Amino acid sequence: MRKLPILALSALALAAPMFASAAAEPAAPAGAKNIVIVHGSFVDGSGWRVVHDILIHKGYHVTVVHQPATSLDADVAATREILDQQVGPVVLVGHSSGGAVIGIAGDRDKVKALVYVAGLQPEVGETLGQLLSSMPSPSNDIHATRDGLLFVDRAKFGEDFAADQTTNRTDFLAASQVPAAAATFGTQNWAAAWHKKPSYGIVATDDKALNPDLQRWMYKRAGSKVTEIKASHTVYISQPEAVAKVIEQAALNAK
Repeated sequence: MRKLPILALSALALAAPMFASAAAEPAAPAGAKNIVIVHGSFVDGSGWRVVHDILIHKGYHVTVVHQPATSLDADVAATREILDQQVGPVVLVGHSSGGAVIGIAGDRDKVKALVYVAGLQPEVGETLGQLLSSMPSPSNDIHATRDGLLFVDRAKFGEDFAADQTTNRTDFLAASQVPAAAATFGTQNWAAAWHKKPSYGIVATDDKALNPDLQRWMYKRAGSKVTEIKASHTVYISQPEAVAKVIEQAALNAK
């Protein structure tokens, strides 16, 4: 049998990992392939890591927006910047106050569906403050600073925000929380893309930060397809598989 030259063998050895990597690439999914996630107030996008990993391993292109949390306008602008970078149809996902952001930023042709994850879903002209006061949450441990920022009492963060998670995780979430601008909650929403786009709503049934009945009422008003998950406000961390499943459903049905 003819022996291959040493250089040829070396080239094959170097190429093997590339061939293996190419073979491991997941097939492109049907429907919308781009998922853009907008996190809510008092947290950042890092909590979406597991949902991100589940979706990318199914072939989706996932981007998490890190909005400045200084105003609703600034958060919408940051989300639009990410949307401009997407090639092809997009499913836009919003958690908590991020629901207001996707309702405005989602008013673009490339956005084909909206997913609200324990999210606020305001109508045009409504403020987040109005919605939140219409059905008070089981807890109210949010404090304001003199410079117009809001934060959750660190000692209450775990109980209010993430009661279904371990103490070491909730302690870190409390210590690393992102202050929210009070002005964001008083700004009237100037668009509600859910009037034009298919929408999906996840109710976190054990939510102590956003009244589950308010979630149900908003989703019903918008005609959203509703999924109820037994979880806290950080349902995307405690139940990532269930959340990813709803996002995937929205993507597969996107037209």
